[in-house]
Order: sequence, then structure tokens, then C-alpha cells
Amino acid sequence: MKTGFSVLTVSQLNFYVHTLLESDERLSGVFLRGEISNFKNHYRSGHYYLSLKDEDAVIHAVMFKGNAQRLRFLPQDGMKVIVSGRASLYERDGQYQFYIDDMQPDGIGALHVAFEQLKEKLRKEGLFDASRKRPLPLYPERIGVVTSATGAALQDILHVLGRRWPVAEVVLAPVLVQGVEAPGQICAAIRAMNAARAADVLIVGRGGGSIEDLWAFNEEGVARCIAASDIPVVSAVGHETDFTIADFVADARAPTPSAAAELVSPERAAVTAGLYAMQARMRSLLAQKLADQRARMQAAAQRLYVPARLLNMHRMKTDMLDARLTTAAKARTEQARAALSALAGELDALNPLKVLSRGYTVVENAQGCAVTRAAALAPGESVTLRFLDGRAYCVVQSVGTIDRDGEQDEKRDGERTDV
Repeated sequence: MKTGFSVLTVSQLNFYVHTLLESDERLSGVFLRGEISNFKNHYRSGHYYLSLKDEDAVIHAVMFKGNAQRLRFLPQDGMKVIVSGRASLYERDGQYQFYIDDMQPDGIGALHVAFEQLKEKLRKEGLFDASRKRPLPLYPERIGVVTSATGAALQDILHVLGRRWPVAEVVLAPVLVQGVEAPGQICAAIRAMNAARAADVLIVGRGGGSIEDLWAFNEEGVARCIAASDIPVVSAVGHETDFTIADFVADARAPTPSAAAELVSPERAAVTAGLYAMQARMRSLLAQKLADQRARMQAAAQRLYVPARLLNMHRMKTDMLDARLTTAAKARTEQARAALSALAGELDALNPLKVLSRGYTVVENAQGCAVTRAAALAPGESVTLRFLDGRAYCVVQSVGTIDRDGEQDEKRDGERTDV
């Protein structure tokens, strides 16, 4: 063994090589083209670990969380990519590897890859299924619009709604439609509309633009908010050739904001014409119904002709019986009246007042009883003489009676003669 040379530790050697690689400017800002393999998404740390290979070689690579979060797509095994970064050494393992700062799909854009990845993910979850699409209301009273308050899309929507269905109230939720803050504002507006039940249908969208401009409507959060909305949603993003994830999860897709306004609103003139047609139809049906009922009544009247004659005959018989009953009742009444008059005459003849009117009087004893025999009185007894017009109070001085032979026997006060 040679002497005079320093003995390095493994750590010192790895540090030295690491320093050499880091100090070489040619190894910084390097672009590599390769195919991804052994991809691992370390969810706890947020780092991506992978290998890049070509036909002849392979290199290990790592993309730290800060750079990974900026990717629009999720790397996958077999994906060909172009990466930028630096070559260095991981001192602890002595592993030569590439540190990735940025990654782009090789041949197609990153946004396109991200679009296809999210589209496939949501499709597998069933968010695009036709069975979950809800019908739009035929005659909405309130139409919600989630878009920019200053964009041309809002003006197009208002113009169409004012022409076609001005009776509806337009409820605007102004939001940013591009940029970092746009997805959060769009989701918040959709949730607020649902919480307040502020509309019968929602139009969510914006005017056309590049894929970067429209990207807020390709965000997973926005797609899930649209899918979770209780209010039916019409997606209206861009021009006819533009498609976003929002178009697939919405209940209906309109190629433009103006088309969305037409989709949610009936044509006023058509509705009016339909109402007039319904009115005419109702009148025709009612007239026909009345005619049918009139014909049925006439037929029934014909069938009731014979019973009507019988009813009239019974009425005539009833009238005759009523007249006979009235005559008999009158005769019976006259008979009763005559009998009553006869009885009244007899009663009047027996009336003692009648006798008094002819000059006779009635003698009453002290008990108020009529005295019919002189023998019932005694001298000195008080009696009352009742006349037609009053009474006289007397005292009997003597009582005379007539015997069977017609002779009179007189009894005075203090004497009594028994007869």
C-alpha cells in the first residue's frame, strides 16, 4: 500500500463528487427526453420518484413537491416526456440521479394530457352518465348566470333572454373566469346559488379563448361542483369547437353563451301562439261537449213524453179529489155550526139570567146556594135576592108554606113550623 496519500471516507467521496457535479454548469439547466418507468407518487411528501430511459440507458430521477404541484397532468409509466433540471449525486446513497424542475409531455401539450386524464377519471366515476342528467325547466322564473360581470358572454345572454323570455328574472353571480382564483370563485358561486335556491336553472360559462384561458372550466373542483349542483346546470364555455370538462358533467352543453340562453328559455312568441291554440282547442271541445249534452237532454225529453202524460192525469185526479174534499169539509162545517147554534139556544133558555130578565129573582142563603123552597128558610135568616141588575140583602121576617090542599101556613120570627 502506498503511503503519503489521504484516506477518504465514503461520505467525503460522495460529497466531493456531488460538489463536482453541482459546480459543472453544463449539468445545470439540462433538457432530457425519455420514457417514464417505475413512477411513484409519494403522497405524504408530495415528491415524484421515477426513472427516465431510452433504448440504451436509464437514469433515476426525482421531482420535489414544489415543482410537482405546478404540473397540469399526472405522470404515468410509458409516457414520453421532456424534462428540465440538473444532474447530481444523492450523497447518502451515492446514487447519481436527475433532479427535475419541469416536465412536459413529448409531442402533445401538458394541458391536453391533463384534460384527457381528468376526463377519463371522471368518466369512470360515472359523472358523465346520461342517467344522472336532469331535464331543464320548461318555463323558468329565475335564471342564474355564473360568469364575468364585464365579459361579452353576459351581454349575449342578457340580449337573448330579453328577446325570448323577458318574464324571467336573471340572477347574476359575478366571478373571474380565468386565472388562479377563477376555479374557487366559480365553485363558490355555484354553491351559493344552490344554498339560496336562487334560480331554477344555471348557466355557467364564458366566451372563447385559448385552452389556457378556458382552463378554469377543466379543473376537477369546478367539475365536481357542477356535478353536485341541485339546480340543473348548462355549460356554455367558449365557441362551438371548444370542449371542457364542465361540458361533460353539466346537465346540458351549449356551444356558446348565446346558445345557452336559447336553451334555457322558451320562445315567447311560440308560447303565446301555443296558448292561443290551446284556448281555441278548449273552446272547440267545450262547444262540442255542450252540443252533445244538449242532444242527450233532447233525447231524454222524448223518452219522458209518456210518463209526463201520466203525471198530468194524476195531477187532474188529484185536483178533483181536492175539490171534493173541500166541498165535504164545508158541508161538515155547516152541520157542526147548526148543531152548535141549537145547543147554544138550549143553553140560553136554561140560563138563569134569562129568567131574571123577565122580572124573577133568585134567593140565595148565607152560603151562596140558591133557595128553591120556602121551608128551607127560617125567620130572622139573612138571604140575598139576586136581580138582573144587582143584589138585595134581606132578613126573613116570616115564612109561609102551601100544603097539599092549597092552604097557607105562616110562620113568624121566633116560631118554626115543620112541614
